[in-house]
Amino acid sequence: MAVPRGTRFEIEHDVVFPEGAAIVGPVTPDMEYVSNEDKARGKQPKQKIDEQTGLPQWKVTVTDPSAEKDRDKSVTVTLLDRVQPVPPPAVMQGFDFRPVLFEGLTVEPRVMGEKFKYQGWALRATGMREPKGATNSRPTQNKGAGQGSSEQKAA
Repeated sequence: MAVPRGTRFEIEHDVVFPEGAAIVGPVTPDMEYVSNEDKARGKQPKQKIDEQTGLPQWKVTVTDPSAEKDRDKSVTVTLLDRVQPVPPPAVMQGFDFRPVLFEGLTVEPRVMGEKFKYQGWALRATGMREPKGATNSRPTQNKGAGQGSSEQKAA
């Protein structure tokens, strides 16, 4: 069976994150790597663009409590959106821990690891939102969530 490289398979959020997922940091631009040699020539890093959608990439750290291996408990998720996605509000005051539900999720197999290789997955989604039942212990003005796509570095 020949499956072209870059093929993305649709999957439900609860299959990937059966115990849920939570954002544990800010959403930041996903920048291209620029070597020191290129920097010396004046090349500036640019924000990465997804090849299939043409949308800018943003990244955020997500924790997965259902992960069996320590390396998989904290993953980098890449979101695709024209503007910087806004995560759901924090649940507990003083903690940057935000339960999240990814919508329109797809997976793409990837080889991960430096010295020791293992099977990983690139996760992308069309959006993110606060899961039902998540409670907010502090008032916020922004209840929205950005549209996006995500990439998970482990499986």
